[in-house]
Amino acid sequence: QVPGMKEILLLGFYQPHEALSRFLVSAQQEFKIPIRYLQEYAALGTGGGIYHFRDQILSGGSEAFFVLNADVCSEFPLQEMLEFRQQHGDAHSFVILGTTANRTQALNYGCIVANTDTQEVVQHYVEKPSTFVSEIINCGIYLFTPAIFQHIGEVFQRNQQELVLEENSNGWQRAEVIRLEQDVFTALAGSGKLYVYKTDGFWSQIKSAGSAIYASRLYLNQYSKSHPERLAQNKPGGPIIRGNVYIHPTASIDSTAVLGPNVSIGEGVTVGSGVRVRESIVLHGASLHDHTCVLNTIVGWDSTIGRWARVEGTPSDPNPNDPYAKIDSETLFRDGRLTPSITILGCSVTIPAEVVILNSIVLPHKELSRSYKNQIIL
Repeated sequence: QVPGMKEILLLGFYQPHEALSRFLVSAQQEFKIPIRYLQEYAALGTGGGIYHFRDQILSGGSEAFFVLNADVCSEFPLQEMLEFRQQHGDAHSFVILGTTANRTQALNYGCIVANTDTQEVVQHYVEKPSTFVSEIINCGIYLFTPAIFQHIGEVFQRNQQELVLEENSNGWQRAEVIRLEQDVFTALAGSGKLYVYKTDGFWSQIKSAGSAIYASRLYLNQYSKSHPERLAQNKPGGPIIRGNVYIHPTASIDSTAVLGPNVSIGEGVTVGSGVRVRESIVLHGASLHDHTCVLNTIVGWDSTIGRWARVEGTPSDPNPNDPYAKIDSETLFRDGRLTPSITILGCSVTIPAEVVILNSIVLPHKELSRSYKNQIIL
């Protein structure tokens, strides 16, 4: 939807595989824009990756480009960031998307100190400070011009010189590994070239599979305002819908099922009679047999949950009474025990009838025979 958008590049260190290729082909057909995956030869960091592929990014004479970290969900106010740069910056200025966090959680993010008069020019930037610096945090969404590569290049040259001088270098360090946040933004802050555009829209990081359920809630809530036609409605002969629910057109849902709030049902899913689903994501091809109960769970592709089974997790949502609270990055284990969290069923998992799966992570292609609680089933 951004005018003048020419191409989308996905950068990563992961081996491309068939599922990714299928996704790229279908996305290109749907959005009518070239989309390519560029694989780094090593993990190069948030700045090293875009510097390594700078020729690809700049091909075609790009005026500007966005960099979006893939582990965040947001309204992505890209058009507003473009307009903001045109109003405030020049041809060589850069924009960071910022939002407000509470004072305690701000320490877990990159903190931005902006000019006290304009609240726009970045004066100081600290990544995950040890003491409080600012309530304005970095959202991991940036608008750059080609001039950014000069600044990243200076870091690269400095890294090379340091490696030459370092006698004990064991070959593991690479000059190409560059972090935008610590290496580039810290240096640019105070130069008058780095701006922050603050958004009041929703934003959250996605650091675990379970946090996808909270992200889904944010998106469904946004749809209720901007695209209500995407959400399911209560209709005669249809399932009972409570709150915001998305149902793929190819899904088969029994009329006695109760779905919501915050439920997303994928392609080709089958939901039987008397099924209750709440605060969950059910991915394509899954089958929920009669009278199952699915709460705070992600059900993987082509998984099956037997009759009268109960699959339930524990949410780790932000404090609902704090408008600036963010979701915490839960550690998998605490005090030697699995932290109670969202239950996740990998792809092609089979849950038998009349069992209870609670706060557990089940890896793909498992056929369970009994109930489990607080387990990782390998």
